[in-house]
Amino acid sequence: MHCFRLLVFVTLVGGAFHCVHADDAKRPTANQPKFELHDGDRVVFLGNTLIERAQKYGYWETMLTARYPNKNITFRNLGWSGDTVWAESRGIFDPPAVGYKRMIEHVGRLKPTVIFVGYGNNEAFAGKAGLPAFIKQYNTLLDDLTRVSAKGVRFVLVSPMLHESIGPNFHKVKTINAKTEVYATAVKEIASRSDCRYLDLLSLQKRWYEVDANLTYNGLHLDQEGYHKLTHLLRAGLRYEKSRHSEADTERLSQLRQVIIAKNRLYFYSWRPQNITYLFGFRKHEQGQNAKEIAEFDKLIVAKEKEINRLKQPTAQTNANTRVKKDK
Repeated sequence: MHCFRLLVFVTLVGGAFHCVHADDAKRPTANQPKFELHDGDRVVFLGNTLIERAQKYGYWETMLTARYPNKNITFRNLGWSGDTVWAESRGIFDPPAVGYKRMIEHVGRLKPTVIFVGYGNNEAFAGKAGLPAFIKQYNTLLDDLTRVSAKGVRFVLVSPMLHESIGPNFHKVKTINAKTEVYATAVKEIASRSDCRYLDLLSLQKRWYEVDANLTYNGLHLDQEGYHKLTHLLRAGLRYEKSRHSEADTERLSQLRQVIIAKNRLYFYSWRPQNITYLFGFRKHEQGQNAKEIAEFDKLIVAKEKEINRLKQPTAQTNANTRVKKDK
């Protein structure tokens, strides 16, 4: 089996770091091989609402987890609703630049070996006028992530997604989708130049709309059915084959997904507690002494990951490369 693994080194070009493949080969998106994860990989999901809310349903991570039952792979979701490549949603009470700095530092603590990056939907509203700034900052983001991540970090750049023609602004969908396609093309070109993997959800999504519709609750943000469908698009985009599994494994995968959701919820609470202003912000002088309790989430997360490792083991009748079925 051909295993796609980027051989990455860092070169200084115009004062910025760039992700470059050793033989500088440019692989057409349509002919990309499987994107395989490896034993010991630490995977980070970074991006906007699409990324953040994936942890609520767990389909994406369950598909990846179940595919590698005998490998030790961890997943951390650092998505943030409404975010952009400038981390405009992450400042909280600080400027975006401060939120961006915190984000990069957070990634640095995790030292990921694989990062799924999902940006472009929010930025696309700026149209062609905003495109140069988006491209520049996207490259800066990749440079900064490369600098703080594990050596040889592999990137999967996720395209923005199209809007559905539902909701009060359905008449504007054609216009914004045209802008979104421009930004998706920009992300694809960034991936090609840096030889990062490009996950073309937009093109896959067009085929999805030929047979399904209304998989969002507002025209953009996916509901549970939408995230379940998204998992099939991800599988196709990463070139994973379809697999069959027994009725017993269907139940096991359902349990696995629920434990993954619980693990992600605990991790979310550990870095984005509801009272973050009092624990770490400008009012920490009032209740900051309680911040020490955040570390207690670690052992709870470890316990959930042990349960995940148990549940990801297939039954004797099941192909290890299984896919997630929608819960009944």
